[in-house]
Amino acid sequence: MRRRAARIDANQPDIVAALRAAGATVISLAACGSGIPDLLVGKAGKTALVEVKDSAQPPSKRQLTPDQLKWHAEWRGGTLAVVCDVESALRVLKVMEA
Repeated sequence: MRRRAARIDANQPDIVAALRAAGATVISLAACGSGIPDLLVGKAGKTALVEVKDSAQPPSKRQLTPDQLKWHAEWRGGTLAVVCDVESALRVLKVMEA
């Protein structure tokens, strides 16, 4: 059975580039599906999971999917964030540094 390519939000490459420029390690988890967040982000010995939503999309398109809502509700680990732009992604790094 052939898997389809994972779709990413249009702003995800810019967000990944900004996080890396700020010294973070970033791994895309977009291909995992099942509600798992889009990015695994590491910096200063800490880890965060980041769901990327595109702020250029209408609010109805930026909602978490049912799978994402379920996954987020069941997450018992560390930092989990939803970001919609570079600024909000960089704020996640500030939270990780605290």
